[in-house]
Amino acid sequence: MARKTPATTALEKAGTAFKLHEYDYDPNADSIGLQAAQALGIDPARLLKTLMARAGDTTVCVLAPSDREVSLKKLAAAANAKDAAMLKPADAERITGYRVGGISPFGQKKRMPVFIEQDALAHPTILFNGGRRGLQIELPPADLVRLLGAKAASLS
Repeated sequence: MARKTPATTALEKAGTAFKLHEYDYDPNADSIGLQAAQALGIDPARLLKTLMARAGDTTVCVLAPSDREVSLKKLAAAANAKDAAMLKPADAERITGYRVGGISPFGQKKRMPVFIEQDALAHPTILFNGGRRGLQIELPPADLVRLLGAKAASLS
């Protein structure tokens, strides 16, 4: 499998050290994030799912632990918007340039605001999608926040 994706390229260009983890992606899993955490033997709280949403009129990227649900009300509040809604899969794919199940917060077609569940910052390292199904990137949460300009908030 190719290990080079727009996400890994973006991290390399930023000069950031990261670790890659590959696993067998199951397209039929009830929860892609939980399946990835289980396949890698990782605590689901450390493996973040990447969700694409709309907060008001703005498209945003949301990183949340794979074992939690995002509260749209809390996301809207964090984004200073009246409301929030998840994007349809086809819209998320068109906007990011990635396929659902492989959406990374790095290397998207266009830069957008990123929100991360604040509890994820307590871990020494976190994992998130590497830009293709079956690939996760591991790095310290402080690096992710710094590189993406992510806003930490209580989202669940």
